[in-house]
Amino acid sequence: MSEDRTAVVSSSEAAAGHNRFADVVWERKTKHRVFVRALEGTYGNLVKELFEQPRVYKSRDLQWKGGPQQYGKKIVNPQAVKIAQSIETHMEVYTPGARTSKHGHMNSAVFYCLKGRGHDVHDGRRHDWEAGDALIVENACVHQHFSEEDEDETIVLVMKAKPLFLFMHMLFQKIAEMPPKTGTERQLNYTPPGDL
Repeated sequence: MSEDRTAVVSSSEAAAGHNRFADVVWERKTKHRVFVRALEGTYGNLVKELFEQPRVYKSRDLQWKGGPQQYGKKIVNPQAVKIAQSIETHMEVYTPGARTSKHGHMNSAVFYCLKGRGHDVHDGRRHDWEAGDALIVENACVHQHFSEEDEDETIVLVMKAKPLFLFMHMLFQKIAEMPPKTGTERQLNYTPPGDL
């Protein structure tokens, strides 16, 4: 296969190869991003700039992206805010009966379920969760998230030290199974909440 980054292959071929040849599913996979910011300038100016940064970030002002089974919005990360260099936080919504991509990454993550119930499969082992539970996704495990709600959405808050892992060149990620591009009528007509 050529190194043409616009190459399009089937999802089974993408799973066998490297993600850069996979069908474009998420904008974040194709656009230029800042994973770790440079710390440049004098110490005094850097400290002053950090102290002047906002401490509250309203997630309801950010747009949901994705669909038809999973939506997400990044709240805090090194690209979006200057105060966060070592943590990334985002929110995900799973439509009724949704499943996500099956994937793995070097960094661990904490999923806190705000609403609904579901389960994960980590390296072939099932883990059930519901609202009020915190789920740990361990470093480098292959995992997938599933909503078990039939009528309503599932909402999770995800927190991870991904920027630190990327800084240490522990950046390898892999999608083993692409997320669904289709959905049920309920999933296709779903609109994520506007007040989160």
